Amino acid sequence: MSQTTPPTSATRRALVLFSGGQDSTACLAWALQRYARVETVGFDYGQRHAIELTQRLVVLAELRRRFPQWCERLGEDHVLDLGILGQISSTALTDDRQFELQANGLPNTFVPGRNLLFLTLAASLAYRRDIDVLVGGMCETDFSGYPDCRDDTIKSQQVTLALGLGQRMTIETPLMWLDKAATWDLAERLGGPALVELTVQHTHTCYLGERGELHPWGHGCGHCPACDLRRRGFEGYSTKQR
Repeated sequence: MSQTTPPTSATRRALVLFSGGQDSTACLAWALQRYARVETVGFDYGQRHAIELTQRLVVLAELRRRFPQWCERLGEDHVLDLGILGQISSTALTDDRQFELQANGLPNTFVPGRNLLFLTLAASLAYRRDIDVLVGGMCETDFSGYPDCRDDTIKSQQVTLALGLGQRMTIETPLMWLDKAATWDLAERLGGPALVELTVQHTHTCYLGERGELHPWGHGCGHCPACDLRRRGFEGYSTKQR
């Protein structure tokens, strides 16, 4: 009896959780190098830095313009309304609050259940669109201790999603063990200086949504936790390039 050949990365389809930030842009480029068809999904959850919802469209347009070899693989973009997450959360990402550590040791930028919800809804969308790979920028190396970014959490959810959907659903996290400097390096390896330049000019990471001054590492306020991490990563990457 003949066996069905399992799908390979050359024939499989992927859905990238794409915010328009540095990490998700690197993940999108990573997926475009590997999968036959790649779609993107973003989430509007009432985030203070809602400018990312605008910038993600700019990044997608720039990717199509600067990387014609990826154009045919880059499919539809989706945005899901998750306003309920902002309504039930009280965090520095959804409210006008100072950034600080909480009593449990986590920063108040932690939105409880955010990645769990993102992955569940992305899996539902992927199921409907005959996609069996999710790609996310979760990272356990340069992170703020968010429990839903841990490798164990992602692996557990992959199993749960497959059981709940009744079919395989692979979650890929190409940045899981990379620090920010290595993420900049990955962008260069995937798309050369052009992808690094695109990341600097057009991606958005700043928690305050600042798009004013263009620093060597990109736009941002320069002092929020996201800007600080991105800046230090770029400085480490630049030092290795010398």
